[in-house]
Amino acid sequence: MTLNFTVSTLTMKFLYPAVKEGKKYLNPVPTKVDTGGNMLGVLWKFLTNSAETFPKQKLGPFSTDVSIYQQPAASGLRITWVGHSSLLIEIDGLRLLTDPVWSKRASFSSRIGPQRFFPAPLAIKDLPPLDAIIISHDHYDHLDRSVIPQFAASNVPFYCSLGVAQYLMAWGIQKERITELNWTDSRTIANNCTITALPARHFSGRSLFNRFETLWSSFAIKTATHNIYYGADSGWFDGFHEIGEAYGPFDITMLEVGAYNENWADIHMGPDNAIKAHVALKGKLLLPIHWGTFNLALHPWKEPVERLMELAAQMNIPLFLPKPGEPTVATGKAYTSQWWESAKT
Repeated sequence: MTLNFTVSTLTMKFLYPAVKEGKKYLNPVPTKVDTGGNMLGVLWKFLTNSAETFPKQKLGPFSTDVSIYQQPAASGLRITWVGHSSLLIEIDGLRLLTDPVWSKRASFSSRIGPQRFFPAPLAIKDLPPLDAIIISHDHYDHLDRSVIPQFAASNVPFYCSLGVAQYLMAWGIQKERITELNWTDSRTIANNCTITALPARHFSGRSLFNRFETLWSSFAIKTATHNIYYGADSGWFDGFHEIGEAYGPFDITMLEVGAYNENWADIHMGPDNAIKAHVALKGKLLLPIHWGTFNLALHPWKEPVERLMELAAQMNIPLFLPKPGEPTVATGKAYTSQWWESAKT
């Protein structure tokens, strides 16, 4: 695969509010969403797959030294990767939590569905006081019904994509604490921290019957001294160039690298397109997310990070790879914990 990218003159074709046709939101470009309608065929592939999609050796247990949160990060930017797309981001005195998923399974059921490789390293009750919770979209691996009610008694505000508020309110969050955002909408959280919802190429729905009826987003988060990008879920599209031009450069991009296959090429990136998106976004550090936590695809569980490290070395892109639950200061320099190497195949 050729890894030479150039940024051409842009006419900003993608940085606009999302469009709906009837009840359904549209992707920024035509997008194929094939999540395996033939369930028997999908089940057979999983049953006959020989790849190590779930770690043979138990991972962890991982834990978090919560005393670290008593002191601010020297650089003003510290990130704790809880797993998958759940991140505790400390940015210039604020604490933001993205897509909090703590359940054993990313599923509609506690008995079936993708199971965590390791328990969440940080208990919700041990989280430091939060300034905002960001929900990118309504999929089970990003919106956890068992987690949301645990914030009902707090006053932490939620920022979510259009339509997602219905779930939050049903699970105990007061309407006045929720801000729904369309693409290109911006809000100030506190201390002059601006969050902007931006286009992504994905889909939504918590069943086969309500797909596309709520919005999916990525987010730019900017303070006076830092600028970061939370990509959530997205396939590659040229809009990354526009986001980089309009909102970058970014100190760190948090981009999904896991859960890919040929049928999902439009809605998930994988390592190759994550690298491509990072370059288009004018990112400095790249923090891979959406891997190493749930078995959502047929590739070996370590493959995303191994491929990413190979590509990053070729292109001299610094990676930010903290251990699960490890509050890690982002200094602008590469950091690789290689925690996954402790799990022998």
